[in-house]
Amino acid sequence: MTNWNENKSVVLSKVCVGAFALLLLALDVTAFWLMPMMFELLSRFQVTGLILLTYLCSVPAWAALWCLWKLLGNLGKGLVFVAENVRWMRLVSWACFGVAFLCVVVGCWFVHLVIILVLAGAAAFMGLIVRIVKNAFEQAISMKDELDFTI
Repeated sequence: MTNWNENKSVVLSKVCVGAFALLLLALDVTAFWLMPMMFELLSRFQVTGLILLTYLCSVPAWAALWCLWKLLGNLGKGLVFVAENVRWMRLVSWACFGVAFLCVVVGCWFVHLVIILVLAGAAAFMGLIVRIVKNAFEQAISMKDELDFTI
């Protein structure tokens, strides 16, 4: 572990984003056939709700993966405290909140499963964490800009 550095960390993070993209793609391709098999005990209405939820949540998930990829690209170039990174983090947080909203609406209307509401809570919590980190970046950029002008 002594050879570990920031560049390797960015590469590892990009590999993780790529892996999540592949998993999301696999879910998008198989959800229509996979969900009914997984939820044979649920009603057809509930299965339809889960399929709908999967595809609706896929949109903000793809958006978040794209934003993370762009953010990691900037970090790989040494661009850390720049306004563009704040924008990418803001979009990731909104994607998380979007998933939370979709889970609440579709989960309550179609599925009536507590696990969907737990997923909504987890997505909202992740959105909150990203939002807080984004706020810290904004303040760091402001402080950096102030220091740049004083030197």
